[in-house]
Amino acid sequence: MSEKSEKIYGIELETISKLADIVKEKDLSEITINEMGKVITIKGKKCPPPPPPMGGMMPMSAMPQVQFTASAAGAPGAAGAEVSVQTGAAALPEGNVVKAPIVGTFYAASAPDKPPFVTVGKQVKKGDVLMIIESMKLMNEVQSDFDGTVAEILVKNGEPVEYDQPIMIIK
Repeated sequence: MSEKSEKIYGIELETISKLADIVKEKDLSEITINEMGKVITIKGKKCPPPPPPMGGMMPMSAMPQVQFTASAAGAPGAAGAEVSVQTGAAALPEGNVVKAPIVGTFYAASAPDKPPFVTVGKQVKKGDVLMIIESMKLMNEVQSDFDGTVAEILVKNGEPVEYDQPIMIIK
């Protein structure tokens, strides 16, 4: 195997694989490693406890996927855990980042049969509703803090989101 295929962002695939195996074997919710601006979070099937003022257990899929999120394409990882590699601000496109204010489930529309609040390319003004995040059976409308155009939506409808997770980019 070449040196390029053995490392992802300077981190050995073997190390990532071993950490994923530990998460799976010990039934841990997650392990996060931050070294020299590179953050690796390996999440297992188990959800971490919610923060005290904000709550809600996130539904997790029965089979977590291996996913690398960074400016480059993904690579293979260990089975049985979700792996995220973030290399800092370079991983997100330029623009204003709309982040999840709470832990919950992202919904692009008010109901399954309704059109989404926003789509890529749509003009928004400060105060416009961008999405709903369901947390503890409560539907929380998230409004825009920015005027601009929706450049990118980073999550899919119905996906769980974490506090402070980037959801969309407005330019």
